[in-house]
Amino acid sequence: MLTLTSKQRAKLRGLASKEDTIFQLGKEGITENFIKSVDTALAARELIKFRVLETAMVDRREAAEEVAAATNSIVVTVIGTKIVLYRPAEKPIIQL
Repeated sequence: MLTLTSKQRAKLRGLASKEDTIFQLGKEGITENFIKSVDTALAARELIKFRVLETAMVDRREAAEEVAAATNSIVVTVIGTKIVLYRPAEKPIIQL
């Protein structure tokens, strides 16, 4: 499993701040479809940001860890309702 240094995390957080939130995790919770969507987005972008709605019946930190484990990605940060995940591609787009 890939680990990030604090400098790498900071760089990814900076990049993520400019990105749009592309998914919302709602009252349905973490479904197979949600995992597939996140997995596809990570394959295309490497770095994604999604939001956990107040109606979701899951803890944000636990949701981040569960989605990261299911998609073989890394939780970059959990700030408020936003979660940022990173998974390097075979030919990385983002240079750390």
